[in-house]
Amino acid sequence: MNEELHIFSVIVEQSSMNKAAVLLNISQPALSRKLAKLEEEIGVELFRRVGKRLELTRIGQLTYEYALEQRELYMHYLKTVAEFKETGRTSLTIGASLTTLQTTLPDIIQSLTSAHPEVDIKAITGKTHEIVAAVREHRAELGLVASTIDDPSLTCLPLFDDHLMLVLPRNQVITEKGRLDIEDLGGMPMILFAKGTWYRLLTDELFESYKLSPDVRMEIDSFEAILRLLHTCRAGTLLPQSYLREQLLVDNELVVIPIRELENAKRTTSLIFGEADDLSPAVRMCINEIAVKFPGSKKSRGYGYEVTRKSLK
Repeated sequence: MNEELHIFSVIVEQSSMNKAAVLLNISQPALSRKLAKLEEEIGVELFRRVGKRLELTRIGQLTYEYALEQRELYMHYLKTVAEFKETGRTSLTIGASLTTLQTTLPDIIQSLTSAHPEVDIKAITGKTHEIVAAVREHRAELGLVASTIDDPSLTCLPLFDDHLMLVLPRNQVITEKGRLDIEDLGGMPMILFAKGTWYRLLTDELFESYKLSPDVRMEIDSFEAILRLLHTCRAGTLLPQSYLREQLLVDNELVVIPIRELENAKRTTSLIFGEADDLSPAVRMCINEIAVKFPGSKKSRGYGYEVTRKSLK
């Protein structure tokens, strides 16, 4: 905590420069200099003298409230550090649905491992309902799913929205009109993700809503395998935007074809976890860092998503 803010808060609470100096074990002149330094930084007086009493100005009251918040954050930080030192090296199990396993999880693991080599990260995979069950039953501390979850025993933290995109081999002829519309997906040879996953459900909902019947050549549960087979099968595919990195498209000689209606075919990728009080300090720290990594996630007080009991209400 800022030293001048701490000294200022003690003066307020003691209502006396002399008492504050004694409590802080510094001379009164030194205390006065530190108070003057704080007032100089802020640009206003924090106290007014009324007889022998010190009264807070309006800015002084706001500054005291801010000092209390900083004190609370500092004490929370010290507690977290102490808890983490007690636990030492810890493990974190992340459950990922089949789609997030291939889109979002690798980046998250790389980021956390780089920042916290002392945390052993493990991953389990499954369909969305299996990941929800794993988190609820404490077989995984965190779950990464391509949907929002409404479960009173879990916290669902939305990270970002993801929509489908049409991917074709670079040399594949599109149409004589030089572009594709949503209706052109009807009858198109396609390789789709395996049934039962959120993105396959999303794809099927899209086809049904526009009454489209694509020519489904294969159903595969690996995005990488789908991309490698597009040229061989002279087919297209629908994949989430989060997976389609520029270098991946270049390496596989693929192109993304913009279709406006596909932007509405989207899901929200979310992080799910249990009660904050049941999570270790290391796990809470990882949740906060994941939240900060994604601009669409919930922010608190401008410094990230602080996982506390208050934040879950």
